[in-house]
Amino acid sequence: MTDKSRHHASRLILDRRELMKGAAALGIGFGTSGVLGEPARAADAPRKGGTLRIGMEGGSASDSLDPRTFADSIAETVAYQIYNGLVEIGEDGKAKGELLESWEAKPGAVEWIFNVRKGITFHSGKTLDADDIIYSINLHRGDTKSAAKDVLSDITDIKKLSPTQIQIALSKGNLNLPYNLSDFHIYGVPNGLTDFAKPDGTGAYKLVSFEPGVRAVTQNSGHYWKEGRGNFDGVDLQYIADATARMQALLAGQVDAINRIDPKTVDVITASPDTQIVQTRGTGTRYCFAALCDTVPYDNLDTRLALKYGIDRKKIVDTVYMGYATVGNDTTISPMNPYFDKDLPQRPYDPDKAAFHYKKAGSPKLELKVSEGAFSGATDAGVLYQEAMKQAGIDLTVTRVSGDGYWSNVWLKVPFCAVAWQNRPAVDMQLSQTYLSDAAWNDTHWKRPEFDRLVIAARTEADETKLHETYNQAQKMIHEDGGMICYAVGDYLDGYSKKVAGVAPHPRFDMCDLRVAEKAWFAA
Repeated sequence: MTDKSRHHASRLILDRRELMKGAAALGIGFGTSGVLGEPARAADAPRKGGTLRIGMEGGSASDSLDPRTFADSIAETVAYQIYNGLVEIGEDGKAKGELLESWEAKPGAVEWIFNVRKGITFHSGKTLDADDIIYSINLHRGDTKSAAKDVLSDITDIKKLSPTQIQIALSKGNLNLPYNLSDFHIYGVPNGLTDFAKPDGTGAYKLVSFEPGVRAVTQNSGHYWKEGRGNFDGVDLQYIADATARMQALLAGQVDAINRIDPKTVDVITASPDTQIVQTRGTGTRYCFAALCDTVPYDNLDTRLALKYGIDRKKIVDTVYMGYATVGNDTTISPMNPYFDKDLPQRPYDPDKAAFHYKKAGSPKLELKVSEGAFSGATDAGVLYQEAMKQAGIDLTVTRVSGDGYWSNVWLKVPFCAVAWQNRPAVDMQLSQTYLSDAAWNDTHWKRPEFDRLVIAARTEADETKLHETYNQAQKMIHEDGGMICYAVGDYLDGYSKKVAGVAPHPRFDMCDLRVAEKAWFAA
């Protein structure tokens, strides 16, 4: 597919003043997005019935349905079947009410009022109220290991104003609070729920069985509150870690939907009369190699610069991802994002500069650990990285490790490893969760007080010109000094049977924002 054949949707520019009341533009945009392969004719309206069979990568035998533990896509996909979020990100890139129906901030964005949606019941029959919402938020505050703790850290108090209204107070203003509450760890659960092996949600489906690393089965709850959604009788989600096996299962009709298609197999899937691909351009996985900036030898800036100049990003994009990715520039802000600093020079592959900085650093021993458990193509990308470094006279050892338990055993624990970052629904979240000094998921251990001050100041900046300047400064600091080698931003590539209707690109996550079971249906 050529660039000329791609359809570009207009970018969504964030008007931060709109965030003060209701919902607002997200601040991200689509590049090339659409359906590859002639789609099946959709029904005029959603149809009920059938079991949706999904084959997915993005989980392991250590998965749990406790949302505080989520680190990859499968558990989140199951959660979005059982639960609802507090705030949803729409296909247009806007935050909109879900269990929190609407909101309003007082001037300064320190105090917020949120209205709880009325008439919603849990599968157990309990009616949703403010106490449930407060409990759901507090699961991720205080003494918790939840990765959402960072994005909620500014909350100082939550008060129940009525059974259907809460007040949230912050330590400092933050116009991004509704987006923070859309985080994929935060779901509405009943007050007091502690046994997440027996979940009770307000979602379209109830849990039947969950065998981590193998399968999750749900069935329709029978009374979903969202019109036109929750159309399947049930969902059967299988763990299929191997990309080739997922593709074969789709082509053979053994599953109806798959994620993370190997770009090398796009033509095979689109050539089939029974399958189609939904592509979202340039807002997908950030493919990275992360070096710990507080660990020898990566605590030396010259070592980090050698790593950055010694990788041939374009060759990896063309070879491993077959062009279904955008060349990265060592931050995790997508080039499709309107806050991406277009004036920041793209760092080239420069073996001479890599050799210069490597020698200046004392020619240290370098080892990169990779795994397909981090992301598909990590191993191939690592090998190409190793070859590119050799052209600079640098010996980079690439060690492949097990994918099972990668996120608990390797990530955040070894000095230099492969890491995948998914999109976040606001630039603040992307920067805060990845680079703030005290962020739990700061996987480069890069800590710069001036950077922290910039990001925090941006949270209440309503002037678009000043906001762009602030985010540009932040990106420049990461680019010049950080330990993240973000070499590519991938396209989301989902595969579907042509009998599956209602699927579309989404600016946040793949598989219809991991809500394919809620949004799709079988065409006639």
